[in-house]
Amino acid sequence: MTAALDDVEQERVSRAGGIARGALVVLAAAGVLAVWLVGRALTRDGADLHLRDGYVLVGGFDPVLTARVLLPLLVAVVGVMWGPSLARRLRWSWLLGGSVAAAATWAVSLALSSGWGRLAEPMTSEHEYVADVGRVDGFGSLLSTFVDSVPVHSADPWTTHVAGHPPGALLAFALLDRLGLGGPGWAAVLCIAGGALAVPAVLVTVRAVADEAAARAVAPFAVLFPGAVWIATSADAFFAGVTAWGIALLALAAARGPSPAGHLRALAGGLLLGLSLFLSFGLTAAGLLAFAVVLVQAKRLGWGGVVRVLAVAAVGVLLVFAVFTLGGYWWFEGITVDAQRVRDGAAYEDRFLHFHYFLAANVAAGVVAAGPAVIAGLAGVRGRLLWLPLAAIGGMAVSDVSGLVLGETERIWLPFLVWLLPATASLPPRSQRFWLALAALPAIAVEVVVRSPW
Repeated sequence: MTAALDDVEQERVSRAGGIARGALVVLAAAGVLAVWLVGRALTRDGADLHLRDGYVLVGGFDPVLTARVLLPLLVAVVGVMWGPSLARRLRWSWLLGGSVAAAATWAVSLALSSGWGRLAEPMTSEHEYVADVGRVDGFGSLLSTFVDSVPVHSADPWTTHVAGHPPGALLAFALLDRLGLGGPGWAAVLCIAGGALAVPAVLVTVRAVADEAAARAVAPFAVLFPGAVWIATSADAFFAGVTAWGIALLALAAARGPSPAGHLRALAGGLLLGLSLFLSFGLTAAGLLAFAVVLVQAKRLGWGGVVRVLAVAAVGVLLVFAVFTLGGYWWFEGITVDAQRVRDGAAYEDRFLHFHYFLAANVAAGVVAAGPAVIAGLAGVRGRLLWLPLAAIGGMAVSDVSGLVLGETERIWLPFLVWLLPATASLPPRSQRFWLALAALPAIAVEVVVRSPW
């Protein structure tokens, strides 16, 4: 009798959870549609949102449906049918390596459905980093003079994306060029590799924060991540990979506790997080994630242990700051000059007139990139794993209200969106394939119907 009652109770809880997940997805979809309708109305009334005829995502409605779409469909079918079982059975090391290859395959297949040249095409834009690589003569000279070319009215201003970021981003592409891997093709490889490498970093972190079973549940969703539409190809995917591994190493350090190996990981994590601050000013908000993966271990570490892990990581961050400062670039001056460059930009004034619209549009674009499986997972995520999506949402909220991020968040927020993926661990195993399909199909739809510049 008791067993029967327990079964009834479990069925009731399961049904209630399903209703909550479905309701949250429907609510999110309705919100995106509402924002889209408002954006369309604003545009028809004469507003210029600078979204290339889009109302939420950058890029207008222009379907391109060819036989190439069969490529991502095939990848999606394989991922949906066999992804969950492979994630459960593969050895941990094989799962991590396989997730990189699978995530890259998914991103590349999506891009190729819009044309064989789509992988490198975004990097050929006059606004991208590759356009300014030829101006880099050396590390020291770039750092000491970088700020001089940030203002829009300077004698020889940097391209839009170079001027809108610290010099680390341009240095990364310049270093690639010095290694003999110059041009938009190799730049695209760097971006896609960065985005794909963020996947195992997320899995490693989930394992450290929660357990291996949760990480294995997340793996197929991390591979078929809808944001892969912008991983191939935007530089923010590269930023996501660097930041993700900084957080993962910090999570491993906190999980291991005070020890030489733990301190080494904390230092390495701090170095990567320090580097991320010189890739994008917006990644300052990723500090919330760094704190989260350490604080979640507070009960086991004790507050003294928490302070030690964070202090060692801070040494790594400060070492990176010291290198750039000695080279002639002062980060705090850079962010001030960059903020002014953004305000002086061609699109800023038009967008800022509709600041309140973009507060919602930024979130709507992030919802599209996160996908329905993540939204459904957020309805049920609990315990220590909740810290990761909460910290990511906090980071995006800081970005949203800053007034400097108005649109384009489907790519700008990639370093935060990947940290919503742990929420998918809360989805019931028997519905995994359903939610995987629901994640993959909208990504294909966006790639087919939206002409994104990335």
